[in-house]
Amino acid sequence: MNLLAFDTSTDTLCIAVQRDHALWQHRGPGGAQSSAQLLPAIRRLMGEAGIEFKALDAIVFGRGPGSFTGLRTACAIAQGLAFGADVPVLPVDTLLAVAETARAEHGCTDVVAVLDARMNEVYHAPYSYRDGIWHAAGDVGVCAPEALQVPAGWSVVGNAQAAYGERLAPQALHLVALPTSAALLRLAPALLAAQGSQPAAAALPLYIRDKVAQTTAERAAARLAATP
Repeated sequence: MNLLAFDTSTDTLCIAVQRDHALWQHRGPGGAQSSAQLLPAIRRLMGEAGIEFKALDAIVFGRGPGSFTGLRTACAIAQGLAFGADVPVLPVDTLLAVAETARAEHGCTDVVAVLDARMNEVYHAPYSYRDGIWHAAGDVGVCAPEALQVPAGWSVVGNAQAAYGERLAPQALHLVALPTSAALLRLAPALLAAQGSQPAAAALPLYIRDKVAQTTAERAAARLAATP
């Protein structure tokens, strides 16, 4: 398959182009820089792969949850490229990509994937890997670190442990994993077989909450609560 995949949901920007069995990848700073760097990096990588946008089978992207600015950037670029080249899109949950990275790098098969949602909260979703595919074991949600529920024997995978330490599931095994473009590419075949690709208009973000920032008073209260 010919696929373009990218994720801008975290502080890391990652892009991959798959042309048949060959792969080209790019990683760089994400966050606020994604809006300026994503499209030029995609064009450069497509040029290195020697493939035109219209030859893609799908544009695969992380739809969230994650950084609000990053998600808007990813969806806007995916939708614009898909419309322009008349190719479909494949939105992928970023927490599912976290689970896939953990499987590939650490061999995990039962995980609670988490990403730092800032404002003293984490995005979370449980997944179980069986018969060669991931199965959702619950809903995607957001909660305080102390409120995260982890089944016995399951691993917590993601990037939130560094931010919250012992506040986040202290009895569980924690492993670092991020949503990557390589994970998106590995997930794509099963997702395409199960649900198919979608039109460009379906390039929409997955928001778990509407609030994007705390007030000054809320930040002060959070710092006070975190003080031993």
